[in-house]
Amino acid sequence: MQDHNLLLTLIIFLGAAVIAVPLFKKIGLGSVVGYLIGGGIIGPWGIGLITDVQSILHLSEFGVVLLLFLIGLELKPQRLWILRRPIFGLGGLQVVLSSLIFFVILSFLGLEKAQAIVISISISLSSTAFALQVLGEKNELNTAHGRSAFAILLFQDLAVIPIMAILPFLGETVEGSGSQETWRQILPAIGTILAVILAGRFLARPLFRLVASSGNHEIFTALSLLIVVGVSLLMDQVGLSMALGSFLGGVILADSEYRHELESNLEPFKGLLLGLFFLAVGMSINLGEVLKDPILVILFALGLMFIKAGVLYALGRISKQNEESSLNLAVTISQGGEFAFVILGVGVSLSILPRERADLVIAVVTLSMGLTPIFAIVKDKFTELIFKNSVEQEADKIEEQNRVIIAGFGRFGQIIARMLFVHRIGFTALEHNPEQVNLARRFGYKIYYGDSSKLSLLRSAGAEQADLFILAIQDIEVSVKVAEMVKKQFPNLTIIARARNREHVFKLMELGVKIIRRDTFASALELAGETLSHLGFMDSEVEQKVRKFRAHDELTLKGQFQIKDDEKEFIKFSKNSMRQLEAAFEADRQEKEGKVAG
Repeated sequence: MQDHNLLLTLIIFLGAAVIAVPLFKKIGLGSVVGYLIGGGIIGPWGIGLITDVQSILHLSEFGVVLLLFLIGLELKPQRLWILRRPIFGLGGLQVVLSSLIFFVILSFLGLEKAQAIVISISISLSSTAFALQVLGEKNELNTAHGRSAFAILLFQDLAVIPIMAILPFLGETVEGSGSQETWRQILPAIGTILAVILAGRFLARPLFRLVASSGNHEIFTALSLLIVVGVSLLMDQVGLSMALGSFLGGVILADSEYRHELESNLEPFKGLLLGLFFLAVGMSINLGEVLKDPILVILFALGLMFIKAGVLYALGRISKQNEESSLNLAVTISQGGEFAFVILGVGVSLSILPRERADLVIAVVTLSMGLTPIFAIVKDKFTELIFKNSVEQEADKIEEQNRVIIAGFGRFGQIIARMLFVHRIGFTALEHNPEQVNLARRFGYKIYYGDSSKLSLLRSAGAEQADLFILAIQDIEVSVKVAEMVKKQFPNLTIIARARNREHVFKLMELGVKIIRRDTFASALELAGETLSHLGFMDSEVEQKVRKFRAHDELTLKGQFQIKDDEKEFIKFSKNSMRQLEAAFEADRQEKEGKVAG
């Protein structure tokens, strides 16, 4: 009977996810809102298909655990040490400032001091799962605001340790807890962290090596799950965050040769369990508490988000991020978080908070999570557009004119700039991404913000007198637009262009650009040569083969350009070109064998 109930529960979860998530993604609200709404519908305050919410919520927390473990695998200890300033600087200021503001407001509303402290601290923490999921869906984890958001969230996970330690002091008059009891909790926690670090360094890798040598992929996956779940439960037993424990385990194994294997094994489990977590959060919303005074709950949720957003925006500006990046940071982690459920639950168990008040705060926190993707959409459609327009009107005034103009100052443009710089050749660098401009300036480059497709900017950069125009813009559409303008307005200016792929090459060739180099062609060809060297070919042979391959591919590219609009002929020509190259190399091989035999 229990097996039947388990299968039925599983079907309900899968059905809710399959229906709600694609629907809400289709209308632009994102998968997180879909999970929340789906959970709310099937939960005890919806149609009541699922009632045991707490057990499911506890199980689904392993989705957050796996998420933090995989993030930890991407952060080597050295990189984590580099992030110490944003983690403890931005993260510490966010928690302290938000908590103080909430405490003042709650005290003004008449709450007791201990209750105000517990609530203000709990709602100052944001949702790691929600924020990282939204950032991941939008590919913003590596942006300036994505890195800042991650640093703040990581500090919040760390802050749970001292927060849980001070709660017994607040309930001391009721429970009779004292400092001695608190130290009994802290010392095992510190000892456990040290034990996990040592075990990860000296036991985990030999164990992975042993299992990997067996060649059994399923056992390797089982070991991966065992380590993550084991470390998380161990941390939970000593009163620490399971997510923090899994993150620590990931960081320890970040240098391991099995890192990529771990990622591929755990990624499917993470996605499923995170979806379950969001469903469980949706089910946990106490609609009974909300319906008592829905306007009040909505106002509290909006107030929570606006206050945290204000603090985060200010911190973004203090940390020298531009307005758009600071706004993105403010919107991304302005919600309450899952740790609020834990802290408020402890507050109730210590008789600091009445259950009704804790349920109200939990409803506010959960509603703030659901509003986060909606806030992000509003920001994307309106506010971000305003910032972009205002930025475009304030392009930098160019103070110099040089022989070389570099349009696009990403990785490609920077390499060219470094070569020119060391040879003391002046250049004017133009970049349209404000974050990239700020980053380049921090490394000492003189770079101008502006849109290279604007004729006025090119004139002020001295395009009429310049000798070379380095087109290093990554975006294909923008690159072609700039090339077209330069060819039309400055026909005597030589263009040296970077192309991302063959399609990009063809579009530039149509405009009459003669000097074009593909992004990955040279590096891939160089790596192919290294491969041949390691397979036993002599250096002289490798050099000759690489040179022949390059020349043949350049000729093929020119031939493909002539028939690029005829797909059938294009494929036929490409296949024939490959056969010709094979025949040429085969002839070389036979000639070499003939010489050896002679």
